[in-house]
Amino acid sequence: MTRFDPQTTLLIVALENELPRDMAAGWTIVYTGVGKVNAAIALGDAIAMHQPKQVVNYGSAGALRPGLAGLHRVTRFLQRDMDVRALGFALGQTPFEDDAEILAGTGGLSCGTGDQFVSAPPELTSDLVDMEAYALAKICQQKAIDFHCFKFISDNADGDAAHDWSQQLAIGAKLFSAEILQQ
Repeated sequence: MTRFDPQTTLLIVALENELPRDMAAGWTIVYTGVGKVNAAIALGDAIAMHQPKQVVNYGSAGALRPGLAGLHRVTRFLQRDMDVRALGFALGQTPFEDDAEILAGTGGLSCGTGDQFVSAPPELTSDLVDMEAYALAKICQQKAIDFHCFKFISDNADGDAAHDWSQQLAIGAKLFSAEILQQ
């Protein structure tokens, strides 16, 4: 695993119950709130204030690929709720931009970000779904800041997702803290 310096790394998490502050003692942590817009605003403000060398996003995610469990690095980001196909753009592509995905390294999973809690498979294919990572990756790409993302599989993005998500958060926080922050 990559080692991160708490002095130059900004942790970005949507909700405090995903990673309580006391589990990230010594780290600068920013809670964004849920969704792409909240994430973008919070990260923009945090970059201006802290000027990090790298950003690490941690959060929960729903698995779309069968058999996924635990903590995973994510390196490919898609915007699953961008749908301008009526104007001839591909599903997930922002109009008048060349790339429909953001890459932040290799060897990780793909994550489709959108402002819906997923309880049935979305049209855009990815390994995971969340509500913030694409926006965070895009800001870091534009600001030339190293972006790293780790997602804990909290549910299977199915009819049980809401129940499973709430039951799994504490497990993911402990795993992320032990494997990434306590190195």
